[in-house]
Amino acid sequence: MTSILILNGPNLNLLGQRQPEVYGATTLAEIETACRTHAKALGLGLDFRQDNSEGALIDMIHAARGVHDGIVINAGAYTHTSIALMDALSSVELPAVELHLSNVHAREDFRHRSYIAKVALGVICGFGPNGYKLAIDALAEHLRGSD
Repeated sequence: MTSILILNGPNLNLLGQRQPEVYGATTLAEIETACRTHAKALGLGLDFRQDNSEGALIDMIHAARGVHDGIVINAGAYTHTSIALMDALSSVELPAVELHLSNVHAREDFRHRSYIAKVALGVICGFGPNGYKLAIDALAEHLRGSD
């Protein structure tokens, strides 16, 4: 079975509480449930993780090699700062989709730069929790085309 890993970075554990005017009222647990339902309907296996630590996220990316077929990553603020996450994604040679709940291009200038985008298939941003479904669909379509 094709399997994807969804990684969530810093502060995403506070979804539903943290700046709902920016990130919405949906919790990460609710997003995970929706992702699992959607992946199952597509016949995909799914591993859904969150960590606030850059090193832990890198370890999860490394561990994905040989286990998962692709990665969806919402790296939060690490998107704009972490060359290490970019290198980890590049190193495991798995297709990845970058994801953001908010439209980062309509926000502060520092959010316009993404290290993750340099090694991702594409970027989905600004669609709130529905962005996860869009990212799963995009990655699934890419993986189907790769078989």
